[in-house]
Amino acid sequence: MAPKAENKKTQNEQRGRTPYDIVCLSRDKARPTAVKYIAAVTENFIELKGDRGFADDPAIVGGIGRIDGMPVTVIGIEKGVDTADKIKHNFGGASPEGYRKALRLMRQAEKFRRPVLNIVDTSGAACGIGAEERGEAEAIAVNLREMAGLKTPVLSLFIGEGGSGGALGLAVSDEVWMTETSTYSVISPEGCASILYKDPSKVREAAEALRLTAPELLKKGAVERVIPENGFGEEFFAALKKDIRAFFEEKKKIPAAELVDARYKRFRIF
Repeated sequence: MAPKAENKKTQNEQRGRTPYDIVCLSRDKARPTAVKYIAAVTENFIELKGDRGFADDPAIVGGIGRIDGMPVTVIGIEKGVDTADKIKHNFGGASPEGYRKALRLMRQAEKFRRPVLNIVDTSGAACGIGAEERGEAEAIAVNLREMAGLKTPVLSLFIGEGGSGGALGLAVSDEVWMTETSTYSVISPEGCASILYKDPSKVREAAEALRLTAPELLKKGAVERVIPENGFGEEFFAALKKDIRAFFEEKKKIPAAELVDARYKRFRIF
């Protein structure tokens, strides 16, 4: 399984990184995006599109594949790589139809008892009149409710930014894992500084107060594992793939009712 954080200082602390430094790293353009993770940890991936109600949302890439032969459903929030790609994927801001597509794929996975891997990297859900008109808040809320009772193993992996409801809409899972320089918060430091401190320049103070880094979230029990980032090469992805496979093997042995009950209790503790 993925290595658990130890009591000794994390690599971030050893390197003198502040919470805002981590925020900047989580947004680094050089980070691998969701499609890179999907390609690295699955074989024979087939993308499935559309929410069967309005449209397809390119910000969420989802489909079926295999992890060392094990059938899985994989859903990732994709930010894009270059400028054109980022525009195509709306910079990782998922729309209501994106969350509805994700839920469609998760229900399909439940039907065939396929584990679900959600890969999260977003500053937040799509913001705009169109998204609001089509029910952005309702789509995310339905995902939270339905994922809580999903009768198949679910793992959420944060690989960069984890912003607000946009991230939470794919994070009601059995466990949440984060790479070392990922973040997960109710609001961005910039937004927090503007709203609470009435001073956008206090972004570093806001990042500190939000406790949005992986080690802080691990202490609070909001995430179960912090994955060290010693580069994003073949060794990193090979180890991650092995850990995900082992996690799903373990969870598949648990009866569906017990799995759902444990997931419910996980969130009730908060």
